[in-house]
Amino acid sequence: MDYRYTGDACKRLFEAYEADAEPFPTASSMNFPRWDHRRAELGLLRRLLFPRCWNADELLEERSRVRETLSELGSIYCRGIRPYTGSDPSATVDGVLDRLPDLRETLKRDVEAAYKGDPAAKSYVEVIRSYPGFQAIMMQRVAHVLYEADTPEYARELTEYAKTVTGIDIHPGAEIGDHFFIDHGTGVVIGETATIGDWVRLYQDVTLGALHFEAEEDEEKTLKKGYKRHPDIGDTVVIGAGTKVLGPITVGDHVSIGANSWVTEDIPPKTSVYVSEHPTQERKRSE
Repeated sequence: MDYRYTGDACKRLFEAYEADAEPFPTASSMNFPRWDHRRAELGLLRRLLFPRCWNADELLEERSRVRETLSELGSIYCRGIRPYTGSDPSATVDGVLDRLPDLRETLKRDVEAAYKGDPAAKSYVEVIRSYPGFQAIMMQRVAHVLYEADTPEYARELTEYAKTVTGIDIHPGAEIGDHFFIDHGTGVVIGETATIGDWVRLYQDVTLGALHFEAEEDEEKTLKKGYKRHPDIGDTVVIGAGTKVLGPITVGDHVSIGANSWVTEDIPPKTSVYVSEHPTQERKRSE
């Protein structure tokens, strides 16, 4: 291990575990079945952020074990970043790990949003362990910190891995507010320059994407980079399954967009958008 975490996130995480209250899990030794993954980052992150849900009781008992786990995760982050930068990323990784206690509080609000936003949700523990939307946003929120710290390539590795686990593609550059919930989630795509407000709920196969791309003024056929391409979504917005919201447009607060809509223009606040005439369905009896 070539990295040793020396910050105070271990103290703040340890204190946060003790401060947990219902409906979040508070008991130790819940002893779930093991859930292993090809990449270690997601498993370590789960254990650090929600140890009771991922059989990490040792983190609840000894602060030193929290520091060891932070160091283990930080060492992997360093190995992931260094090939892209060619320099020592320890200071960057320190900053990312320092943010974990605050990110944990943000993710607890995401759990709340999922529980309140899904009639099928039976408990916060169920959301933490089995909801793909929560797994995707957990990885993306950490990857976003890496992205903002000028390590976008490794950040993208993390969100791409989360996509293989969840079927949800959230670029690490996307800025996402509190109480975010993706229900079901398969096929959801959120682009790099998208912004999303608080209390936003998306359903499966939603795209917050680009409408068209600009090319550089050269002969290399390179598409232009670093400009606004994706939508801005306000607070308290619901976007139904199969909907495509495309281009650098603005969707206002308290907007509801029905399933299978195609949105390429601004939507003012307090507006409902839906497909008014669905295709006629025909049936015939099989012989």
